[in-house]
Amino acid sequence: METIYLILVIVLFSLAISDLVVGVSNDAVNFLNSAIGSKAASFKTIMIIAGLGVLAGATFSSGMMEVARKGIFHPDMFYFKEVMIIFLAVMLTDVILLDVFNTMGLPTSTTVSIVFELLGAAVAVSLLKAIENPGIELHEYINTGKALAIIAGILFSVVIAFLLGAIAQYFTRLIFTFRYIKTLKYYGAIWGGIAITAITYFILIKGAKGSALITEEQHQWIQANAMQILAVSFVAWTIALQLISYLVKFNMLRLIVLVGTFALAMAFAGNDLVNFIGVPLAGFSSFQIFAEAGASDPGALLMEQLSGAVETPKLILLGAGIVMVITLWKSKKAKSVVTTTLDLSRQEEGEERFQSYTFSRAIVRAGRSLNEGVRKILPNSWLDKMEKRFTLPDKEQDTGVSFDLLRASVNLVIASIIISFATSLKLPLSTTYVTFMVAMGTSLSDKAWGRESAVYRISGVITVIGGWFFTALIAFTAAFIFAMIISFGDMIAIVLLIAVAIFFIIKTHALHKKRETEKEEREKQREYDSRLSNRQNILIQCNRTILGTLSSISKIYQDIIEHVSNEDRQNLKATGREMDTLRKSAKEQKENLYFTVNELEEHDIDSGHNYVQVVDYLRELTRSIRTIYDQGYTHVDNNHKTFTKEQKEELTNLANKLSDYLFDISSNIKHHNHGDLDRASEKNNELMDLVESMRKHQIKRIKKQNDSTKRSMLYLSILFETKNILKDTWHILKIQQRFIQSVDYYKELANNHNY
Repeated sequence: METIYLILVIVLFSLAISDLVVGVSNDAVNFLNSAIGSKAASFKTIMIIAGLGVLAGATFSSGMMEVARKGIFHPDMFYFKEVMIIFLAVMLTDVILLDVFNTMGLPTSTTVSIVFELLGAAVAVSLLKAIENPGIELHEYINTGKALAIIAGILFSVVIAFLLGAIAQYFTRLIFTFRYIKTLKYYGAIWGGIAITAITYFILIKGAKGSALITEEQHQWIQANAMQILAVSFVAWTIALQLISYLVKFNMLRLIVLVGTFALAMAFAGNDLVNFIGVPLAGFSSFQIFAEAGASDPGALLMEQLSGAVETPKLILLGAGIVMVITLWKSKKAKSVVTTTLDLSRQEEGEERFQSYTFSRAIVRAGRSLNEGVRKILPNSWLDKMEKRFTLPDKEQDTGVSFDLLRASVNLVIASIIISFATSLKLPLSTTYVTFMVAMGTSLSDKAWGRESAVYRISGVITVIGGWFFTALIAFTAAFIFAMIISFGDMIAIVLLIAVAIFFIIKTHALHKKRETEKEEREKQREYDSRLSNRQNILIQCNRTILGTLSSISKIYQDIIEHVSNEDRQNLKATGREMDTLRKSAKEQKENLYFTVNELEEHDIDSGHNYVQVVDYLRELTRSIRTIYDQGYTHVDNNHKTFTKEQKEELTNLANKLSDYLFDISSNIKHHNHGDLDRASEKNNELMDLVESMRKHQIKRIKKQNDSTKRSMLYLSILFETKNILKDTWHILKIQQRFIQSVDYYKELANNHNY
């Protein structure tokens, strides 16, 4: 029996290693965002500093480990077998959940996941115990006070992080402005001294108690001399930064950002390491108690000793820190700079990832009304001075910078302070939530959310926060179900669930690898395109989009006709997913229109005009095919009468001829056959005549009352939209031929470029 549970402990630690890799890949970008987004240093330098911070922070996690043991449930109320069920259910859920969410690119939090998984699994086991022991209430098994404090702390931190970020950034920007180089000479050293001293206070003084490397006597000495340490730290850093500024001409904000990166990486490891190894360590402690007790029945030994203080082995903390650092360097996901946080907090306008919602629009309107009300109260002289402090420079010196070093320093300082303070209180906050909300608060104060972007940025924030609640719900539910399955299925259920976890990891790994391969191909294509002139680049991208769109429309059109005729609802839904992908591509092309045309030179106005027209017609094409799909799916979904044999034959014939026509158009565009316009025109006219003929036949059938109302409406609607597809495709061909003729050596490009 003891051997079986030893194997389960090994399984827990194996899952912990996987969880460490997945978790760090998910969370690493949270403390890299500010440094990378502001380009405070080279990527390699940033990674070295972050790695050192993670390694140091891992040693501060000892005090946090008790959250997994007794933070959510009362271990003295559970037997050894029951706590092992809880821990296994939690780790299996966590590995699957984080891996799936990471692969799908959905926002999640390792802290919220582990807390709600522990809660879900503990509630499941407690429910079974309460049924067996009617005299004990369910809430007596759960550490309700601590669990509510943790959950409230996580939710409260979201509001606090946003407000502190907004307030700190507002006053910092008011002092330094966007042209902060001059003001840094006067106030920069003081700001740096305050910032680094604050980090020192919350990490060293407040967080030192949990460190495995600091003794109780050393901690008491630090507490007793706190004010002296703060005073010396402030004076030393202020003088050092001032000297560096004068002697080396070094931008002290870069140093502050790098120190802040170290601090936040340290806070992340100190606070979040419990999410990955806390449960396996609790399982190992439980096994040690079981082995030392010499108990033969795992269902008869209460885990009272888990309620006491248990020291975490330093080697395990160090080993976990090393795994985190290796993952930080090796993970492709951790190296990605393009993240949700950067998209929602960048200073400049650009492509927005989220659509506007009614709620976000209401918030923007309320914000504008409040702003107008405040402006009426304050004197105009004040408003003018404040406006000047928040005026952006004419042009940023650095390219590809999401925000400046001043905002990056505020992001890191405020986030590290909040997380480190929570660690000292043994409240496991979410690094993701805190860093994200601080970044949103600072971007709001920095007026990054302007009239052109505010509604989309707020929608993005709402979407991300909604994803957090979804994560909590899924984590609780999955852990609850897994704990129930293990409780009833015992070892067979454990083996099956482990197999399920391995299956999910393999499938998501394959999917991620496929996406990475596609991404690398796009990067290679983008690198090739970047070597071309703007006009050539736009032409090639335009042709590539046209060919892809026409090919998709040809296939989707034929599939719709076939599946509607056969009343094949399932395959029709699959076609709808293809339709959504096509529609999304056309929509992105339209949204990026401004930025694409803006890159053209002054003498390329004609190229820009042609490109705008092509994008408009492509958008119309997707609307037409979408209308055909929507009406076809509604018809089948409502179980209306399918097409008659005659109608099926007519529509199938039309679909085949339309496919041939679109293929010819694609061939003309791809091989720049200028002389084939007449032949294409003839085919277009033939198809137009065919559509008109089919419409007349259908009208005759209606007059003879040989057809139903719904079927007739669908048939005529398909013909109408088909006619629009023919018109728009013909316009695209003519515009593209003019576009091709405007590029002198297009032939050579077409022969050597793969569309």
